Amino acid sequence: MSEHILIVDDEKEIANLLEVYLQNDGFDVYKFYNGQDALQCIENEKIDLAVLDVMLPDIDGFKICQRIREKYFFPVIMLTAKGEDLDKIMGLTLGADDYITKPFNPLEVVARVKTQIRRYKRYNNEHVEEIKMNEYDIRGLVINKENHKCYLYQELLDLTPIEFDILWYLCKNQGKVVSSEELFEAVWKEKYIDNNNTVMAHIARLREKLKEPSRKPKFIKTVWGVGYQIEK
Repeated sequence: MSEHILIVDDEKEIANLLEVYLQNDGFDVYKFYNGQDALQCIENEKIDLAVLDVMLPDIDGFKICQRIREKYFFPVIMLTAKGEDLDKIMGLTLGADDYITKPFNPLEVVARVKTQIRRYKRYNNEHVEEIKMNEYDIRGLVINKENHKCYLYQELLDLTPIEFDILWYLCKNQGKVVSSEELFEAVWKEKYIDNNNTVMAHIARLREKLKEPSRKPKFIKTVWGVGYQIEK
């Protein structure tokens, strides 16, 4: 799916030139010569990056950038007049991600657009991964480390801190068989001693709270002689 680029510049030759170069590189372009129409577009369309000229006939690029940052996080590149360092500082302060000084090579603009979109995508992916790492949803069993809550089919389970930590560790290692020794040392932070039934007792209580049938548990399965596993 092509990214949607917003171009706002009242110099039609520049806006048209950027549109051609970006379209030739596979981007979908929304082009406007004034700020008001651009703001309307932002409200109605999905925008992946905006290229804003500072000087516009109605609303300047700074105000548009400010309005964007009230609701959206997509990258913003400001187009500034040559030598206007104050414009660059102002734009970055208001949340712009980059600036390009006029006159410019349109190929440079395309390169900057690609760089900002790559950064934005990478950040979003890392953020999604971070959220995933804090929560697991396994066939109706949802456990969240951030708020320390666990739900079974949307019903909140009353787990002790130890029970939560055991379940979290098993979910984090979903698909892997975890030995009693590994589980004990990960949760209790102590050296495991042979014939320690502590893990077994807590697993039994956890299964009760998960309403697990003893012979065919749906979630925490025993791999005899090895340990416990939550299957993928």
